[in-house]
Amino acid sequence: MTSARRGFLSGLVGLLGGCSPAALLNTTVSRDGYTLASDIPYGSHPRQKLDVYKAEKPRADGKSVIFFYGGSWDSGTKSDYLFVGQALASRGITTIIPDYRVYPEALYPTFIEDCALATRWAANEASVERLFVTGHSAGGYNAMMLAANTPYLSAADVDRMKLAGAIGIAGPYDFLPLTSRRLEQIFGGPDRRETQPITYAKAPLPPILLLHGTADTTVKPFNSERLAAAWQRAGGKADLKLYPGVDHIEIVGAFSSLLRGGAPTLDDTVAFIDRT
Repeated sequence: MTSARRGFLSGLVGLLGGCSPAALLNTTVSRDGYTLASDIPYGSHPRQKLDVYKAEKPRADGKSVIFFYGGSWDSGTKSDYLFVGQALASRGITTIIPDYRVYPEALYPTFIEDCALATRWAANEASVERLFVTGHSAGGYNAMMLAANTPYLSAADVDRMKLAGAIGIAGPYDFLPLTSRRLEQIFGGPDRRETQPITYAKAPLPPILLLHGTADTTVKPFNSERLAAAWQRAGGKADLKLYPGVDHIEIVGAFSSLLRGGAPTLDDTVAFIDRT
């Protein structure tokens, strides 16, 4: 990646902390190829709203994606991820991006339950035929807690095994013991195995794709490596791709056309959707 692109991406670190330098990135995003329906309620709480990027030329197979953003479970907003919605919709993949409740209002597992409700909305209201759950960072955790053998989708009246698949991008899946006081508050203690996606890598499991950069110091690559291995041991199909020299922000920034040369995040995501 060029030094100019790397310097621009350094500003995107604010995506994890509640800032929105992504607004600058979004000014470079084309408004062609999709229609955007904003702030659709999937529940009664003000944070329970979602945006739908409907592809103008949708795929014939009806495959669609619901994307959960990161933000350490304490920040984030769906409008920051125009560049993700546009990238996928331009490939014919209608994309749904929800907000969900975050800390300090929400503790584990409230944010997962919100993501399950948003998934129910996508499955029932968006006229999709095959739905993939995906996310970056904390959003990747949320996606894998839905795809793994947990009760959250069932509680929302969604058949987990009808998911077409799941894609985790630089997500934390096996990150105990917690060393942050804030994370201990969010997850109810420093060493609760029931909070970890890897704990629920038990058959039956939908297919997954895990993407991670080897230069990620925010969420270490071993999270994806361990989850892929556990998924495979349980008889599930898990593809793992490690991107040399790519860090935690570069991997999601690469959805945008401006920064796409930094990592094949979009191409690998679409290829997985194509073959799954």
